Amino acid sequence: MDIAILIYDRFTALDAVGPYEVLSRLPGANLTFVADEAGPVRTDNGMLTLVVEHLLEEFSSPDIVLVPGGPGEVGARAGEPVLEWLRAVHETSTWTTSVCTGSLILAAAGLLEGKRATSHWLALEELGGLGAIPVSERVVFDGKIVTAAGVSAGIDMALALAERIAGPEMAQAIQLGIEYDPQPPFDAGSPEKAPPGVVEAVRAYARSSRSARAQSNPGALDNLRVHDRASV
Repeated sequence: MDIAILIYDRFTALDAVGPYEVLSRLPGANLTFVADEAGPVRTDNGMLTLVVEHLLEEFSSPDIVLVPGGPGEVGARAGEPVLEWLRAVHETSTWTTSVCTGSLILAAAGLLEGKRATSHWLALEELGGLGAIPVSERVVFDGKIVTAAGVSAGIDMALALAERIAGPEMAQAIQLGIEYDPQPPFDAGSPEKAPPGVVEAVRAYARSSRSARAQSNPGALDNLRVHDRASV
């Protein structure tokens, strides 16, 4: 079972690595990180580098495709090679999946038109503007397309997918093997549950980060405007 995880500059680490930890444990799994160009790829905060050894064209028919999110998704969905690859592999994939704002890339490729899908809570409006039917749920299945909400939801999505592929006992065994037993110290993992002040602080941080990126790279301003609706 070939699994291809798309990687691009400034992706969010857990979006890719969380599902990797689950899916790589499936029997017969052959999991590969792929990118438009081989070499080092930095995460969104620049503190982690993942070296990609395989190009998109080397994987023309993976069984599972996974697209992570991150602020770099703006550039990724503006790159026609990535979108063309997604359209092509989706034709024959068993499952096409995303985590967080990775669903915006799927939508930009035209794969979510009229489909129920989710994303990071800050990006749901943008997702709807790209033709999807935005759903505020942790994991959403619509046919063979599976989308997960923000960042940590990728682990839940991968476990749900593992159940569909290998059965509940295998999925539970994987969950136990990675000791995925969430017991967060706060019940603030969604905007509906978090204190209003915390929600506004996150929105303000997103706005300031966007402004800082625009000032440091004025040439990217148009792309940042496109990303506005996913960041405020």
